[in-house]
Amino acid sequence: MRTTPPTKIAGALPAEHRTRLMGVAKEVNFPESARLFNEGGRADRFWIVRTGIVALDVHVPGRQPAVIESLGPGELVGCSWMLQPSSWRLGAVATTPLRTYEFDAATVRAMMEADPAFGSAMGHWVAQVLAHRLHAARVRLLDLYAPHGSGSYL
Repeated sequence: MRTTPPTKIAGALPAEHRTRLMGVAKEVNFPESARLFNEGGRADRFWIVRTGIVALDVHVPGRQPAVIESLGPGELVGCSWMLQPSSWRLGAVATTPLRTYEFDAATVRAMMEADPAFGSAMGHWVAQVLAHRLHAARVRLLDLYAPHGSGSYL
């Protein structure tokens, strides 16, 4: 039975691939309220949270951005780097002081192409994260905008 959610690196990538990925990591810190990226911006990097919390949000015209999900230690921040055109589909802001591992997307994509097993593992992990985020976005948007009792969240 899996005890670590599939969105966290420890539960998603085999140790050998996790070690390989971490070999190109750079430690980057953000103060509380720092914006990591905005919707529509160029997705040329991604992060894994070491400590702190990141809120993923979506632009809502005429309102504050709607927070879709909060991410904590071990979780992947940013999936859009893997899909063309590499532009952010959501925004992200540090809600606490944040310590991360940062990865250059071009470097990781080159590693994925050079090693099919690594590429498959990374692709599988990002697909799991995307599926989770899609569900989280649906649930959150229903919470915010659907009439009360309008349907199931499943």
